[in-house]
Amino acid sequence: MSSKKHPFIFTPAVVLLPFIFIFSIWLVYWSEVRFGFRFNDYGVYPRTLKGLRGVIFSPFIHGSLNHLWNNTIPLFLLSAAVIYFYRSQRWTIFIVGLFGSGIITWLIGREANHIGASGFIYVLMSFIFFKGIITGYYRFVAVSLIIMFVYGGMLWYLFPIEPHISWEGHLGGFITGFLLAVFLPVVYAKETYEWEKKEFVPDDDPFMRHFDENGNFMETLPEDEAVVEQPVLQPTIKVNYIYVSSTTSSEEE
Repeated sequence: MSSKKHPFIFTPAVVLLPFIFIFSIWLVYWSEVRFGFRFNDYGVYPRTLKGLRGVIFSPFIHGSLNHLWNNTIPLFLLSAAVIYFYRSQRWTIFIVGLFGSGIITWLIGREANHIGASGFIYVLMSFIFFKGIITGYYRFVAVSLIIMFVYGGMLWYLFPIEPHISWEGHLGGFITGFLLAVFLPVVYAKETYEWEKKEFVPDDDPFMRHFDENGNFMETLPEDEAVVEQPVLQPTIKVNYIYVSSTTSSEEE
């Protein structure tokens, strides 16, 4: 594990890069509708040399407006999460994830044009989830649980439940994200508290000494109670009065 602490810093790239990607895929779909282009042939076509070009182009191609919209929000949120929490590794995750998911789809897919950014979305989802569990870092674990709560239903589409959905692309992305989570090194230093260190001795810790053998908290330590404060002696002042008789009387008004 590197001793370098991972900086969780919000930068414009957290929003800007996902926006550029989203804008690009919407622009491609708009050009298809506006000018009558048909880019489906640029998808991943398994086990053909020509079909390899889809490894790069397929995430930008969508078959319908509903298909495009369903991919827009998760693509934006997941890519922003990767940029924020794994800023120094974002390009490795994006590039390897893009090529890895595309090549696996090319290897195992049915003989059809596989299009859409869904495979890349599964890369991001899988990586964020497994990386958080593997590291055990509380921030990453929290993000993993959120991802599973929000997008856990996507796991069903790893299987051939609908004929027109490329489950092979989803599975390829899921496998790629898992492999990235396993083999991509951690670039932050997990905080180590005093009680996690091997040399930690509970009896020598000022706070732990306030617990008895049964785990009950003691506000005052026994040795503190045995100390009795001695009263502070004030110096004694002795005053002597001398009475002198006088034969002259006086009156005061």
